[in-house]
Amino acid sequence: MPARRALLLSAALALPAPLRAQPARELRIGFQKSGPLLVAKNRRSFEERFAPQGIEVKWVEFTFGPPMMEAMNVGSIDFGTVGNTPPVFAQAARARVVYIAAQPTTGANQALLLPEGSTLQSLADLRGKRLAYARGSSAHDLAITAVESAGVAWSDIQRVELPPADAGAAFARGNVDAWSIWDPFYALTEVQRGVRILVRGQQIGPQNSFFLANRGFADQQPGLLRDVVAELARIGAWCSDNRSQVAAMQTAETGIPLEAMQRGVDRGAFAIVPMNPAIVAQQQAVADRFHRLGLIPRPIRVPEIVWTPAAV
Repeated sequence: MPARRALLLSAALALPAPLRAQPARELRIGFQKSGPLLVAKNRRSFEERFAPQGIEVKWVEFTFGPPMMEAMNVGSIDFGTVGNTPPVFAQAARARVVYIAAQPTTGANQALLLPEGSTLQSLADLRGKRLAYARGSSAHDLAITAVESAGVAWSDIQRVELPPADAGAAFARGNVDAWSIWDPFYALTEVQRGVRILVRGQQIGPQNSFFLANRGFADQQPGLLRDVVAELARIGAWCSDNRSQVAAMQTAETGIPLEAMQRGVDRGAFAIVPMNPAIVAQQQAVADRFHRLGLIPRPIRVPEIVWTPAAV
């Protein structure tokens, strides 16, 4: 063998082999105290499914979606579920996240509420008023869509951006004129004395939820993610058929009275489906709305972060 060829072969053999996905040792799931993931946690669905593979399941609690997206982007969690708006903000910030599956809803689990003593009668009456919502949450999108449906410019609203607990306190004190919020906070608040519903989410449009994963995790563990989605579909079907048990689980976790929790669960949607063109189009409309209003810094294309699993 000529000396030059021998040197090249020796150099090639000295190079490290391409990195290959290693078997997963853990699955870190971000959850909120409601919905299919809470049920999965309580029923130990993932633990039982993945224990034979030596995979440890870890649960990390979040109060709403944007902090979960931040944790997923930096790799602190692998998987989680949020409403329709957090992924839009995340993609605009070039976060390393991908859509895995969807939980379509009619919007029935959200509403704009009015506090005791309010004289507002219509969405048009919100012009110039203080409207509370969590920035980057699904309630943010519902607030915008509801206001614009009444011909009111978003810039004509006094926007009060607060996480749910702080917004609830401001609402109770009468420091805001309306509150855009989701269940179980919605169910807990609507039964309080004098509280009125200005508009229900289903009167405005779909407010889908989504399951997302860290992009690196999705690339490395496509088989595991497919198993996760399959298990979620079973959990969603169980939730649809066992709503009283779902409500009891959520009450035990949150301390919210069972009557209010049952109300929220009864109007919830639990079916979990793959991403499809119709759902992607609805999500693209959310993204386009936020870009039009200058709330995200650049236009985005939702299909670019829809996960397509590789063959395994």
